[in-house]
Amino acid sequence: MRVLAAMSGGVDSAVAAARAVDAGHDVTGVHLALSAKPGTLRTGARGCCTVEDAHDARRVADILGIPFYVWDFAERFTEDVVDDFVAEYAAGRTPNPCLKCNERIKFAALLDKAVALGFDAVATGHYARLSLVDGRPELRRSADDGKDQSYVLASLREDQLRHAMFPLGGSVKSAVRAEATERGLAVADKPDSHDICFIPDGDTRGFLTKHLGERPGALVDAETGAVLGAHAGVHGFTVGQRHGLGLRVPAADGRPRYVLSLEPVSGNVRVGSAERLAVREIVGAAPTWPSGAAPADGVRCVAQVRAHGGTAPAVASTVDGQLMVRLDDELRGVAPGQAVVLYREDPDGDVVLGSATIVSTGS
Repeated sequence: MRVLAAMSGGVDSAVAAARAVDAGHDVTGVHLALSAKPGTLRTGARGCCTVEDAHDARRVADILGIPFYVWDFAERFTEDVVDDFVAEYAAGRTPNPCLKCNERIKFAALLDKAVALGFDAVATGHYARLSLVDGRPELRRSADDGKDQSYVLASLREDQLRHAMFPLGGSVKSAVRAEATERGLAVADKPDSHDICFIPDGDTRGFLTKHLGERPGALVDAETGAVLGAHAGVHGFTVGQRHGLGLRVPAADGRPRYVLSLEPVSGNVRVGSAERLAVREIVGAAPTWPSGAAPADGVRCVAQVRAHGGTAPAVASTVDGQLMVRLDDELRGVAPGQAVVLYREDPDGDVVLGSATIVSTGS
């Protein structure tokens, strides 16, 4: 096949491209320029998509002997990922920018351009597995539980998955690094990026305040209604947050308080005990089904509400176009704006059934 390898400049995408070459595909490498003013150097594991990353990707392509290009997606990335990120926080929700980038950039803008240019598939360094069952794609967890990225890929449609390749899905990260060393790739020991790529200093609250300004409000005890402090904007908080609340009044029982809900119109941030974070029901909007078909209503599954962790057995149904999930066990810190991803309930439990954006929760 003609394969376009998305090369970020990291070790994962480098080895994914190398494996695509080894498999006999006609591979072309492409690095996505996602910032109009990319930094010149990374700082440890902070940030990505820098000038240095583009050079690293080009050096790998030279070693592999494949054509290499840099495509400017900065404007699209700003509109579809960065602006969306800011708007979601302003509305009191907590988005996942990696999920949005996969959905709108790597498997929409990039894939659309690749297909238009005659490529059969886009290969990435994601840790997830793909298989065809009865002619339909199944998205599955990777072999490396600690690196699994099926959660941030779960919003992809069937037609997008048909043009996707994840060469690392059956490998663990340590083996990928060892393979990069054996291949003589200089990125073998390059740190993973653990932060939001467009906030390289890691100061999410500062980034949002820069874009939204200060929007003063009150920190309110959810049980008594008492005002416990002030804040500069609901965009500085997320449901389940414990640290950095700036509370002036300690809890009567001496126990920590957590963010329970955000009210962007009034500016109130309601806080309370950890027990009040418990959730048994989740409502999700705009569900997607990677295999192309929604499961039967009342399907037994495992629900996951965070990229790593936050899972519980559940029953899921669709009602009036929304996903309704009833959890067997309580989960805490379930934030509107995040995704709820459903996995098949079986001995492996690794097949993605679908996903939706969380709009509300209940006990």
